[in-house]
Amino acid sequence: MDALKGIWGEDEEKIRARLAALDPDLARYIEDFAYREVLSREGLDLKTRELLAITALVGLGSPPEIATHFKGALQNGASEKEIRETLLQAALFFGFPRAIAAFERWRRFKGEG
Repeated sequence: MDALKGIWGEDEEKIRARLAALDPDLARYIEDFAYREVLSREGLDLKTRELLAITALVGLGSPPEIATHFKGALQNGASEKEIRETLLQAALFFGFPRAIAAFERWRRFKGEG
């Protein structure tokens, strides 16, 4: 499974260029370790991994990168309902302010906010 293509999809070159502009070593670490080693492991499909990534990013305060994982989850078979349920589940562990921030990002991602 190529997690990088499965998650970044048509935005691959744009994301790669953004990361490389920040720092080439950071870009390489993210591609090689996060995407080619951890996210490409057997045991969980990309849909599940993306829903878990969304949950973790809610815990980090829903940084802009959460949009990449909304898109990755949808590209890998998650429904909008599953993403909403993931955000609601995260509220139990990270609190309502974090869930509100995540839902605001979700609305913007969908073009509603």
